[in-house]
Amino acid sequence: MVRWAVYAMVYLGSALMVYNIIGFLRFTRNIRGMKMWRWGYRMLYIPIVLLVSFLLGYLMVGIFGKPDLLVAGILFGGSVFVFVMVKLFSMIVERVIEIEHLEAELLAAEASNRAKTSFLASVSHEMRTPMNVIQGMGTLALKNPDLPTETREQLEKIENSARYLSRLINGILDMQQIESGELVMHMESFSLKEALEQVNAYVSMACEKKGLEYQTAFAQCTTREYTGDALHLKQVVICLLENAVKFTDAPGTVRFSVASSKAEGVCSEIRFIVSDTGIGIDEDFLPKIMEPFAQEDASYTNRFSGSGLGLPIANSIVRKMGGRIEVVSKKGEGSTFTVILPMTPSGPGEKACIGKCECYNGCGGCASAEEAPPAPVSLAGRRVLVVDDMVENAEIVSDLLELEDVESDTASNGQIAVEMVEKSSSFYYDAVLMDLRMPVMDGMEAARRIRALDREDAKVVPIIALSANDAETDLQKTLEAGMNEHLPKPVDADRLYAALNRWINAANEKRIEEK
Repeated sequence: MVRWAVYAMVYLGSALMVYNIIGFLRFTRNIRGMKMWRWGYRMLYIPIVLLVSFLLGYLMVGIFGKPDLLVAGILFGGSVFVFVMVKLFSMIVERVIEIEHLEAELLAAEASNRAKTSFLASVSHEMRTPMNVIQGMGTLALKNPDLPTETREQLEKIENSARYLSRLINGILDMQQIESGELVMHMESFSLKEALEQVNAYVSMACEKKGLEYQTAFAQCTTREYTGDALHLKQVVICLLENAVKFTDAPGTVRFSVASSKAEGVCSEIRFIVSDTGIGIDEDFLPKIMEPFAQEDASYTNRFSGSGLGLPIANSIVRKMGGRIEVVSKKGEGSTFTVILPMTPSGPGEKACIGKCECYNGCGGCASAEEAPPAPVSLAGRRVLVVDDMVENAEIVSDLLELEDVESDTASNGQIAVEMVEKSSSFYYDAVLMDLRMPVMDGMEAARRIRALDREDAKVVPIIALSANDAETDLQKTLEAGMNEHLPKPVDADRLYAALNRWINAANEKRIEEK
């Protein structure tokens, strides 16, 4: 009985070894397809040779030898051990192959996203160029006081549709950037007061145009410098203020206030509060307002021309900054949006909270003064250099400037622009409007060369970028090149006038201070 058990174990071990050899051959075949073993898979033939030798040994022992129970047990156990190891290796290899497939799919998805991003950037640039012509021509045509009523209404519909399409293109590109993880915060020291003045200049014009009252109230701490991303902060605040203007009918009020809280004498949080007396939001819809393309009422799309992307984009930016947006609204009475951001004061000697702050958590001794938006100064008599390689775009901008009695010269590329500035008398140009993509010399290089000129006005003359491509990298590069601001095409006339007004006045003040 024992003899039969001994031979049974020897021959079962031999059969199991044959199975192991077949399994290891499959294992070797799988390994050959893996990148890491592309040049070293031949080493795997060594275990196969050894396993075949073991099998021959098993058979020799079973046929010619007289194995006892111990030897049979060792042989059978060896086959079982090899079986377990082959199974384990096979499982590991299958898992590695699965991971490689996932990595390949991920790389393919990333390549697809890069291609999509490049495509969207290219298409958006191509779409914005004709949109700039459509929108600019519409604005110019509407300035004609002799237009028949019917023609004026038709042109207004064209202009509104062009603005809606422009916002939709910008919104889709912003959402794509956020979803792909390409949204980057540039944490730099900036003047919060200057950023708020830029916002006010634009929004006050929009309110005046619609017949709304615009009120502001800023805490004293807003006069300081903070570390943060000024560009994205302005984007968020302008989005909320534009919505407030859009959803408020005249006579109505839009109020923008900034408050701060103190922790151990330091302003630790800033609240940007935008409230209006508009149509308000239904309580049941409030949880959905941050969802892309969400609309409380389908009729609002036709009435207010909204894409439903502004708030989701603003919310994503604020969350990226480490803050949050709170909303309080009542249907028919208005809404209040509050952006709460942690902001760190910057600059030497600026750690303590200066003056009194409007605080929302009862820190005590707080007050804020009502501030009237700065009255726009006339641009009449100013001279601006318009740099654009497309004649139509340059003509539209020049015509828009002419409506404000601003004189303009044009240059078809950056090199000509630099030469015109260099040959002109000091402070001949009050500002330069610079396209970015141009032949011979692009706008970035032109701005750098103008700033490098050895003349009194080179450092202070405002240079404003006008570009159909407002990708995040371009926004940052324009500032690094020495430009003051980046305005996207299609050019919004009110934003253009506000930017020129602001930067020309700032340049004049700086010039006076230096004297």
